[in-house]
Amino acid sequence: MYHYIREAWNRPDSSYVRELMRERLPLWARQGSVVRLERPTRPDRARSLGYKAKQGIIVVRSRIRRGGRRKQRLNAGRVPKKMGVRKYTPKKNLRWIAEERAQRKYPNMEVLNSYWVGETGKYIYFEVILVDPSHPAIKNDKDLKWIGESQHKGRVFRGLTSAGKAARGLRHKGKGAEKVRPSIGANKGRGK
Repeated sequence: MYHYIREAWNRPDSSYVRELMRERLPLWARQGSVVRLERPTRPDRARSLGYKAKQGIIVVRSRIRRGGRRKQRLNAGRVPKKMGVRKYTPKKNLRWIAEERAQRKYPNMEVLNSYWVGETGKYIYFEVILVDPSHPAIKNDKDLKWIGESQHKGRVFRGLTSAGKAARGLRHKGKGAEKVRPSIGANKGRGK
């Protein structure tokens, strides 16, 4: 069954997902920016990323406005050559920002992973899997108990989730990626 769900979500424009989104996206736009869900919209993707239907794990839908930074235009005095209003983008990808917002709403939990569920011209939606590291059901789970260890505290804010690692350039190795490890900050000024 999950195989067919995955195939449909991989081709959302030519499957039943298109009609599903046509119904759901207007409702999602009227809801809050971070909304807790009873169950994942994409059970196949959630399960592949570590989701289990048990206590201590929740799924939230996070809404992010699409596009780059919206800087206010400078109105005083002359117009500088490098004013910098448009074409300025954050160093983080939108999925990482969505994970951080979900984490701020649920500070006692840790972000496990996230995945795309839809987008409009204005917003993009991600579902974020959150785990409570202090819950007994998680402490006794052989697959998830690692998230309760001290080095994983606040992992989303340190770029340790999948989206964070992608934004930090850690998907690349070798030539052209010399300055991404151990971090961009640690490599500042090295080998000019």
